[in-house]
Amino acid sequence: MEGKICTFFGHRDCPESVRGALQALLEELIQKGVTVFYVGNEGNFDALVQSVLRDLSARCPQICCLVVLAYLPKRETGGGLGTLLPEGIETVPRRFAISWRNRWMLRRADCAVVYVTHPSGGAAQFAGEARRQGEAGLQPGGI
Repeated sequence: MEGKICTFFGHRDCPESVRGALQALLEELIQKGVTVFYVGNEGNFDALVQSVLRDLSARCPQICCLVVLAYLPKRETGGGLGTLLPEGIETVPRRFAISWRNRWMLRRADCAVVYVTHPSGGAAQFAGEARRQGEAGLQPGGI
């Protein structure tokens, strides 16, 4: 996989109303050379990102969109997007797997898109980590 990598962090309770802003931001990132997108699968924000990425993939064949799993799913996941189980995650206790996966994605990303409306929870934690990493070159963006 070549090109810049983008990852996502957002609250579970993301409304559908952010779809337009999310799509516009992702189209802009593609124009700026982002070709790989890593997204989780834990809530409304991740589901919305996956939906927008499926639509964009149909129009932009140069992009690679992967649902990065925290653990093996009990049923099919990804909804037509590829999936990735990071090497090493199998040794992580289940209760820490999402945080481990999020750090894995963040370490590889050139940019992060965040949807955070309150200061608590994992999305806020990783948005903060993305901002701190931004001081060293990661480009944070929010919707």
